[in-house]
Amino acid sequence: MVFGIIVIAMLMAGGCVYSGYNRVIILDEAVKSQWAQVENQLQRRFELLPNLVETVKGVAKQEQEIFLGVAEARKSYFQAGSINEKAKAAGGLEGALSRLLVLRETYPQLKSDQSFLKLQDQLEGTENRLSVERKRYNDAVRGLNTYIRKLLGRLYAGLAGVESAEYFEIDDAARVAPKVKF
Repeated sequence: MVFGIIVIAMLMAGGCVYSGYNRVIILDEAVKSQWAQVENQLQRRFELLPNLVETVKGVAKQEQEIFLGVAEARKSYFQAGSINEKAKAAGGLEGALSRLLVLRETYPQLKSDQSFLKLQDQLEGTENRLSVERKRYNDAVRGLNTYIRKLLGRLYAGLAGVESAEYFEIDDAARVAPKVKF
C-alpha cells in the first residue's frame, strides 16, 4: 500500500515536471517564432527602402544626411548579431524613416509622384504589419517571462536552458517627431 502511494506520488511529480518543462519549451518557441515574424516584416521594410530612397533622391538631391541615416540604420540592422541589437537598430531606423517621409512636405512634387505614392503606401502597410508583429512578439515575451518568474517556472526554465527574453522597444531617437523646415 505504501509502495503504491509512493509510486503514484512519483508519477504525479514526474507528470508535473514533464508538463512544466514542455510548457517552457512551447513558450520559448513562441517567442522565437514571433521574432521571426518581426524580422520578416523588417526585411520587407529594408527591401522597400532603397526604392523609396532612390525615388526621393531624384527630387531632393540636397537631403544627403537623411539618405545616409537610412543607409546607416539599414547597415546596422544587418550587422547586428543578437535580437536586442537588431531591435535597437530597427528602432534607429524609425527616426530616419520618419525624416525621409517628412520630405514629401518639403518637396511638393513628391506628393504627385506615382512611384513615391505607391512606395509610401507599401511602406505604410509594412509599418502596420510590423507594428502588429512587434505587439505579438512582446505578448509572447510577456508570456514566457511571466511563466519563468512563477514559483516552479524558474526551475523548468533552468532544466530546459531557457532564459527570459527582452521586449522589443523603440529607440528614444525614434520617439522624437521630425521637424519640417521650409
